[in-house]
Amino acid sequence: MTVRKSFILAVLLCVQFSAMSVNAGLFGNKESADPRPVNEVFLLTTDRIDKDKLLLRWDILDGYYLYDNRMKFSDGKEQAIAEISRSPTKAKDDPLFGQVQVYYHSSEIVLDLKKYQGQRSLSLNIGYQGCWDGGVCYPPVSETRDIELPLIEIDDTKKSLPAVLTNDELTTNKFKSASQQDYFSAILSDGNLAWVMAVFFVAGLALSLTPCVLPMIPIISSIIVGQGESVTKRRAFTLTLVYVLAVALTYTIAGVLAGMFGENLQALLQASWIIIVFSGVFVLLALSMFGFYELQLPAALQGKLVSASNNQRNGNYWGVAVMGALSALIVGPCMAAPLAGALIYIAQSADPVLGGLALFSLSMGMGVPLLLVGFSAGHFLPKVGAWMSNIKAGFGVVLIFMAIYMLDRIVSIEVTQLLSAITVIFSAIFMGALAPITDSSSAIKKMLKGLGLIGLVYGLSLLVGVFIGNAKFTQPLQGLALNAGVPSVNKSPFIKVTSLNALAPILQNAKSAGLPVMLDFYADWCISCVELEQMFEEREVAAQLAKMRLVKVDLTDFNQDARALLEKYQVLGPPALVFYNASGKVQQGMTIVGLVPTKAFLNHIEPLIKQ
Repeated sequence: MTVRKSFILAVLLCVQFSAMSVNAGLFGNKESADPRPVNEVFLLTTDRIDKDKLLLRWDILDGYYLYDNRMKFSDGKEQAIAEISRSPTKAKDDPLFGQVQVYYHSSEIVLDLKKYQGQRSLSLNIGYQGCWDGGVCYPPVSETRDIELPLIEIDDTKKSLPAVLTNDELTTNKFKSASQQDYFSAILSDGNLAWVMAVFFVAGLALSLTPCVLPMIPIISSIIVGQGESVTKRRAFTLTLVYVLAVALTYTIAGVLAGMFGENLQALLQASWIIIVFSGVFVLLALSMFGFYELQLPAALQGKLVSASNNQRNGNYWGVAVMGALSALIVGPCMAAPLAGALIYIAQSADPVLGGLALFSLSMGMGVPLLLVGFSAGHFLPKVGAWMSNIKAGFGVVLIFMAIYMLDRIVSIEVTQLLSAITVIFSAIFMGALAPITDSSSAIKKMLKGLGLIGLVYGLSLLVGVFIGNAKFTQPLQGLALNAGVPSVNKSPFIKVTSLNALAPILQNAKSAGLPVMLDFYADWCISCVELEQMFEEREVAAQLAKMRLVKVDLTDFNQDARALLEKYQVLGPPALVFYNASGKVQQGMTIVGLVPTKAFLNHIEPLIKQ
């Protein structure tokens, strides 16, 4: 936009809001008052964080607000300056711009000045614009401030976070934790081997009903169905057992290594390119289920396997074992509470054998539904006819959804919903949603058509939801409803950080303001993190969280900064919640790892808010 257009827009804004103000006065609005001068309304201060970061803070008078999209930062050469974080905004229905994001009361932005290292000073150009709720909008403001470089060193005890939690940061207050992590860690600490293995086997059964385990069922089912007519109950069960043992062995090794070397091995295998590759593998498997081609080993490799073992089926077992190991690392997207408890015990004890056996029992419990699938496959799956093709196609659809499920960690929710809508619509059509039905049609065909029609309607709803900007699987058409009178809500009340340095000033400001803090350890590849976010959006939960300073610790890029964050707070992986009280003390015993019911979460944070 040219300078001339910007000036004209600013004039139009002033004229429009001034006219609104005059009209209010003419029609008797006695409560309105003249707006204050801009330099008394938006008070800008700068605060040095460390050598290459600068905090800008606006203290905003009540009844006034700043536009988020009008804030611009550049150097003396008109080059934009990178930002590290911005404080949460609030949605506002602006008379001229429509729905915009604004700041009320205060705004904080952290700038990254790394590229200016070596210079003695920086000419910082700051642009912003705000308005008065009474009906006047100020012209765009441009300030230039000279920043001395390198930035002055700040007392580490006040502005930066140490690598580990110190006694000064910890509180002696005791809370009853809502986390399962401490419970399972305590069970392990008892040292009774039989009891430990039994408890974790039961925990594995419970975990088998979670999204992190259920996707393994179509994987092993597709392997069994792919055997064709030759599959027997014994053969299917043996293949499944090999798969489950590979999963269990992988989790056991990964858990012991994580405890011994302090690495979140699962997170390391959540790189975007790995997720894309394995999503592609699931798509290829699905296409095979649809009959586009038959998957088999290359002839040369088959010959080597035959000569090595004289039994072609052994080669299949090795392939199933590899698939099981990869499924354990890639399909399981998050750190479940029992697994986290086991890893905590391994890390804190000199007995990794006990922890390893616990993880093995946990994995075998998780594998029980898979073994049931394998045991029943030879009996329930048809051997010949169209049924086999239909079942294979059904598993192909499940594998497509598995690929979408994995991609959800690295793509936007809109893309996920679009891919899901396309899959549901095509599946509904192939189920006979548009096929004619006669009185002589079989009951199964009529039932499939009914299910197909339901799927078609839902798939089209998802598609419409994407186009109207309402990416919600449960209420895709919510955006079509009239929501007059519904108050605006924040897009996200969380401040995102990726390092200890970025976190330090936020904690310091919260302490100065007397606000408790919740750190939400999150990663895009963490499915349970998404479920936790949905709980945060519930009306009752959001009302309580509004009384706290909320920080999202983003671990998506699992780099050195992410490792430092995990090490400082003794968190093994997302999702996890760490709490500070209003005095800036970490609340020992309040850390939550994994998911927690809404009611338990509200009870958990209630004493912290009331302090």
